Amino acid sequence: MTSYRQVLAVPGMAPLLSMSLLARTAITASVMALTMYVVLGLDMSYAAAGGVAAAMTAGMALGGPLLGRMIDWRGPRIVLRVTVVLQVAFWLSVPIMPYGILLVAAFAAGLLLVPASLVTRQAIAAMTTAGQRRAAFALESVQGELSYMVGPPIVILCAAKVSPGVVAWGVGAAIVAGGAGIALLNPPLRAEAAADTVGRPRRREWLGPDMIAVLVMAFGVTMLLSGTDLAIVATLEEAGQVSWAAVVVAVYGVASVGGGLVYGALPRPLPTWLLLGLLGLATIPAGLAHDWPWLCVAGVGAGLLAAPTLSTVADAVSRLAPAGVRGEATGLQSSALSAGFALGSPIVGGAIDLSVPAGGFAAAGLAGLAAALIGCLLSRRSPARTRSPLSDLGLAGAADLDPPGAGARSGTSRRSSTASR
Repeated sequence: MTSYRQVLAVPGMAPLLSMSLLARTAITASVMALTMYVVLGLDMSYAAAGGVAAAMTAGMALGGPLLGRMIDWRGPRIVLRVTVVLQVAFWLSVPIMPYGILLVAAFAAGLLLVPASLVTRQAIAAMTTAGQRRAAFALESVQGELSYMVGPPIVILCAAKVSPGVVAWGVGAAIVAGGAGIALLNPPLRAEAAADTVGRPRRREWLGPDMIAVLVMAFGVTMLLSGTDLAIVATLEEAGQVSWAAVVVAVYGVASVGGGLVYGALPRPLPTWLLLGLLGLATIPAGLAHDWPWLCVAGVGAGLLAAPTLSTVADAVSRLAPAGVRGEATGLQSSALSAGFALGSPIVGGAIDLSVPAGGFAAAGLAGLAAALIGCLLSRRSPARTRSPLSDLGLAGAADLDPPGAGARSGTSRRSSTASR
C-alpha cells in the first residue's frame, strides 16, 4: 500500500479525490433520480422514465468531447463554474417541469454536466509521476465502482421514503457541491514543465490507431459491464430470486474494488487488451449459474478484472494524448464509456430475448472479447514512425516515454464511471 500512500500524499490529491467522489456519486445517481421522479412524481410509465434517462445519457455522451475542448481552451475553473450554474438551474426546476420539457432539459443537462471525471483524470496525469500514475488511476477506477454501489441505492431508498422531487434536489445539490469544490481546488491539468510550452497539435497527430484502440476498448468494457448487470437480473428473475439481484451486484462491485486496489499495487502493468479479454472470458461462464449463490461466485471472478481494465484505459488515454488536447481526449474516453453503457443493455437484452439468460452473459463476454481483439490489432497496426510505448506494451502504458507531440513531461503524466463504470 506504499504506492497509495505516496499518491494520497501528493499535495491537493486527497481533497481532489474526495470532491470528485462526491460529484461522481451524485452524477451516477442522477439518472436513477430522474427515473424515480418520472415514475413516482409524474405517475408515468417506466418507458417514459427510460426516455428521460436516455436523453440525459445521450447528452453525456455528446458533451464529453465538447467540455474537454472547453477545458483545453479556457481551463477547468471557468468550465466548472458554468456547468455548476446550469446544474443548479436544471435540478431546481425538475419538480415543476412537465414531461416534454423535462425530456429536452435532461438532454441539455447531460450535455453540460459537471465534468468531474474529466478534470480528475487530467489532474491525476499532471500531478503524479510515472511511477505513481497506475496506482492513482486505480484509485480513480475504484471511485467509479463506489459511486455505482452507493449512489443509485441511496436514491431508490430515499425516493420510497420522501418526495421524489426532494430526492432530485438532493442529487442536484451534491453534484453542485462536488463541482464547486473541484473548482475551488482548481487542480493543475498540465505538468509545470510543459504548461507554458505545449501547444495544441492537430487531431490527426494524436487520434491515431493507438488512441482509437483505447476508445474501442473503453466502449467494449462498459458494454460488457452494463450487459452483465442485465443478464444477472434476467437470470434471477427466471429463478424466482430477483430480490437477490442487489446482493449479486454488490458482490461484483466489492470484488471490482478489491481487484482495482490489488492491480494498482502490482509492480508491472498488464496490457489493456489482455485484461479486457480475460474479463470477457470470465464473464461467459457466469451463464452456467442458475441461482444467486453461484452468480456471486461468478461475480467475484469477473469483478476482480473490472476496475483494473477501466484503470488501464484511463492510464493509456493520459499517456497517448499530448497535454494540449488531453481534455478533448479524456472527453472522447468519457463518450466511449457512456456509449458502451447505453448500448450494452439493449444488445444483451436482445440476446436474452432470442435465447435464454445465459445468452446475455455470452453476448456481454463476446462483446468484450471482440473489443479486446480489435484493440490489439489496431495497436499493432500503428505506423513504426509514430509508435508509442503503449503500442509495444499492448496499451498498458508501462514505459516513461513521451507520445508523439507531447511535452517532455506531459506525455508521462482515467469511471466512469462514469465512469467509470
